[in-house]
This record gives sequence, structure tokens and C-alpha cells, in this order.
Amino acid sequence: MDDENILRSIQTMTDPEKEGFTPLEPLDPESVGSFEDMLTAMSRTAFGGRRLGEALDVLQAMVEDEDCHVVATFSGAMTVAKMGKLLCTMLDKGWIDTVVSTGALMAHGFIESIGLKHYKYEPERMNDEALCKAGLNRVYDTLEPELNFLQAEEVVAAVMDELKQEDALSSRFLCEAIGRHLDRHYQGEGILKSAYQQGVPVYIPAFTDSELALDIATYLLQHFPEVSGRGLDPYRLPFQFNPFLDLFDYTQRAVQAKKLGIFTVGGGVPRNWAQQVGPFVEMARQRIQGLSWKVKRFQFGVRICPEPDHWGGLSGCTYQEGVSWGKFVPPGEGGRYAEVFCDATIAWPILVRGLLDRTGKRAQAE
Repeated sequence: MDDENILRSIQTMTDPEKEGFTPLEPLDPESVGSFEDMLTAMSRTAFGGRRLGEALDVLQAMVEDEDCHVVATFSGAMTVAKMGKLLCTMLDKGWIDTVVSTGALMAHGFIESIGLKHYKYEPERMNDEALCKAGLNRVYDTLEPELNFLQAEEVVAAVMDELKQEDALSSRFLCEAIGRHLDRHYQGEGILKSAYQQGVPVYIPAFTDSELALDIATYLLQHFPEVSGRGLDPYRLPFQFNPFLDLFDYTQRAVQAKKLGIFTVGGGVPRNWAQQVGPFVEMARQRIQGLSWKVKRFQFGVRICPEPDHWGGLSGCTYQEGVSWGKFVPPGEGGRYAEVFCDATIAWPILVRGLLDRTGKRAQAE
């Protein structure tokens, strides 16, 4: 290429500074004085670090927007992994307005809230067969003693004694009752206790897939022999468990909100159940003339999950894909989203601590 063509080529190149591109900055560890400083610095780097740093900005915007109803969904063994206090903190700080969770996550958190412990798994001491015989249930690298479940069952039975006059129950109602019982009888912190104290509903869409539900089932067999007397006749239950009470209660809260935001750890049933509110309302309006519900789509979203989208599961589904389902406001129309592809036991504590730092600074400045 001759000099004239080289000059012409250079003249046609884009100058990113003149075009307003955002320059990146080296992360200087000596200039970092807090988790907020670290996340702010990470947001100016690349790859997963930038994603986590940008997630702080979106999460802050979501929880500080007074018009935004924040839905938080949780799956995975986060409470066994000792992440329950993070969720309690988010509840106590008023950062969450609705919780949707797996039953197992709430069951293990409930065990923790009554003062019981989980333990480190040491494979050199016992193999899984020996653990089974010893009544030690393994969740990856952590142990949940069977003795914990036995003590938890006694608490659930006490809660059920308080609900004998109810005709219909749902997961939200039961979670509220457990939280109320914990608030009245136990000193320690707990997710359901914090949710009760803050007036935050907790929904468990797949409730019977949990130790809490099995405890309730055992209670029914013990106290209502007519239930099992004819081969587990479901029509002889002392109450009916109605999941549509949860669905309509959650939908009513969503359609009444001015804006919706979602914070998600993992994916699975909690994520999909929470996100389907937009398509559900849209479907209902199409089929029911005169229905006054307003279609609501999530405008903010922060997700922590290591699963990629190419496996095809909802846990890895991107917010952009959710736009096609009518679940999310397109980014070009005001939607703000951050997706962190990381183990939540790494990213979630950093994110919460960073938000505590940032909101604390703002409160001091005001």
C-alpha cells in the first residue's frame, strides 16, 4: 500500500474518543478502600469483573426507585451455603418487596433460624454410604444433619396447631405463619422472620418439593387419621392447599406496581414463576373482555447464575431472550439489566456489601 492510500486509510479510521466511547481503566488495588470502590473500579474493566461492577449500578437504581416493586427469586442451596444472612439484610434494608423461592432454600434457612447448624463435609472421614447410615445428608460440600429436620418438624407442628381453623392455605400464607411463629418464639435471625417483620410476602411455587411440605404432610397423617384411612384420600384433608391463591395474590401486587424490578440468584421454577406475570396478564386481557389489569413487564433486572444460555434451560436464559416473551422492557425502551455469570456464593456477598457501602455513603452525604 502506497503512502497516499495509507494516509487515506488512517483518515477513515474512527477515533473512539471523538465518538464518545467509554475508555476502560486499569484496576489499581492500592486505590480501593471499600467494596463499593472495588466494584466501581471493576465496572471500568472487562469480562466478568465489569459485569459485576455494572450490576451494582443496576441494583442500586432498582432498590432506590420508590416506584419500583422489587421481586427477588432464589434457587440453589444458598442457605445451606450460609448465604441466608444476605437475604435477611436485603429484606431488613427494604431492598426487596416480594420473595419467590424454592422450598428447599427456605427449609434450610428455617433450620438455621431456629439455632441449628450445618457442617463442613470432610470426604476423608465418611463416604456417602456412611453418611446415610449416620443421618448426615450431603449437599455438595456441606452436611445437613437429619437431627435438624426432626427439630424443625416440631416447630412446623406448632405452627400447624395455630392454623387448624383455616379452610384453604397457600405457600404465602404458610410462610407468613412460620415467620410470625419465629418472631414470637425465637431470638435469632431468619429469612421468614425478616420477611414477616417487613411485611414481605414469600411464595414457594413448588411448595410440596420441600422439607417444609413433608413436615406438614407428616403432621396431617399424625393428627387426621381419616386422611390416610382410605389410601391418602386428598378430599378428606382438613384444608385445601390452593396454589392459585399465590398466583393471584402475586399478580395483584405486580399489576398495581408502577414499575417492576427483579433480582435473581439461580433460575428454575422461582424465576419463571415470577417472570411469567407479564405474559399471564397479557393472555388474560386477550381472552377476558373488560379485564382492567395493566400489562407489566420488568424494567430492571440483576441476575447471578453461572449457567450459560446454550444449555437451553431457564436458569441460563438471558434477559434479552425474555424480551421476546413479553417479560421484560426492551433495553432500547428503558430496560436496565445486568447478568453476572458467577457462583452466587462469590458474587452475591460482594454485591450486597458494595450496595451497603454506597447507600451508606449517600445517607451520610444527605
